Amino acid sequence: MNPSKPTKVFNDPVHGHIELHPLLVRIIDTPEFQRLRYIKQLGGIYYVFPGASHNRFEHSIGVGHLAGCLARELRDRQTDLGITDTDILCVQIAGLCHDLGHGPFSHLFEKQFTTYTKPEFKHEDVSVKMFDHLIASNNLKEEISESDLIFIKELIMGCPLSDELKQEVWPYAGRPEEKSFLYEIVANKENGIDVDKFDYFARDCYHLGIQNNFDYKRFLKFARVCDVGNRKHICVRDKEVWNLYNMFYTRYGLYRRACHHRVVNVIEIMIGEAFRKADQYIQIEGSNGGSFTISKAVDDMAAYTKLTDAIFVQILYSSDSKLSDAKKILEKIVQRKFYKYLGEATPNPNNTQSLDKKQLLEELAKAVAAEDPNMRCTSEDFVVDVSYLLLENFSERIIRAYCKKTDDENILKASKKAFIKLCQDKGFSIRQGYGAAAGDH
Repeated sequence: MNPSKPTKVFNDPVHGHIELHPLLVRIIDTPEFQRLRYIKQLGGIYYVFPGASHNRFEHSIGVGHLAGCLARELRDRQTDLGITDTDILCVQIAGLCHDLGHGPFSHLFEKQFTTYTKPEFKHEDVSVKMFDHLIASNNLKEEISESDLIFIKELIMGCPLSDELKQEVWPYAGRPEEKSFLYEIVANKENGIDVDKFDYFARDCYHLGIQNNFDYKRFLKFARVCDVGNRKHICVRDKEVWNLYNMFYTRYGLYRRACHHRVVNVIEIMIGEAFRKADQYIQIEGSNGGSFTISKAVDDMAAYTKLTDAIFVQILYSSDSKLSDAKKILEKIVQRKFYKYLGEATPNPNNTQSLDKKQLLEELAKAVAAEDPNMRCTSEDFVVDVSYLLLENFSERIIRAYCKKTDDENILKASKKAFIKLCQDKGFSIRQGYGAAAGDH
């Protein structure tokens, strides 16, 4: 790996003109990375906020750029840290490739599909597998040393500081203990302050038209490496605390106003349901000529490279009768005939009652029957979503309910009353909602 090669200049809508090393450009030009052009950054948000159509491709380039910016700032201001050009290039590659493992519609794929079909799925694990596949398939192994490859994959996985770094023995092979701070740049599991978030805050706010009060450029200027305990960590001065508060508040605003908007929520539920119904009938060609379903494609990187948001259109326009159930759900999304929103509730933090979705669905169906014994409803006629927003001390837990029977006004009214009573019985704080979710933009 030759860090001294001349860079190439790209024009990014968020960060302006950025320079990338030729090796980064070679990685970008691979099929595995180009796939990210067809993975939406914000999942189902596009169907509510059409301007939010940006993708993982541009986000990943932005993270690679910011990773290099932070590493260079630390090197230039603290020359005693021993940060090399190769260290910086490795951190940039990790930033560039950290999201290779995302499935169609990004986090929607994990929350609404693999949670049901492949619970062990984590996009970080698949990102590492896809990175290995990218390196091997594009003859890049000779460009990167074995120790650097290990380091890059450790950075992609993220450093679980709270657990592993409390060990007396340094658990990583890519870089020695005195460079522990490098593991906090791309995916910081200790406090969530990393360049991945810096880019998506700026990019999501830019595309959604939401004010971003967090100044990541200021953070880059004031970041320093300090000895904390027995290891080195990236720190900022106490006077920068308000900028960091703004970072977490910006994150909360994005989640509350966009990512967990109630219409976005139901669209993602419906897309996930359609994908699950279509799973066994979709065949994707993978390695050695094999065929893989949607859920099996995550185990074969040749097949996974072909699994993108295009699966939505493939199902929507399919004439295969086996896909008719899935197709009907996607047609409802396109026609904005969403499941009806019944309301939402916030559990008391001290409430110890179960929040199991299956149990809540069964209780809701029983509550509807109690409202009117003539109502013919089962748990399958409803959707209950339990969302956990943000970090432990800056969080909100929300339960939302939707009814699939959108054409029966009596059932909808009874369902709303039943949901309210169920929440009251459980001691939840209620936010009533009932109405066509399609009316909310």
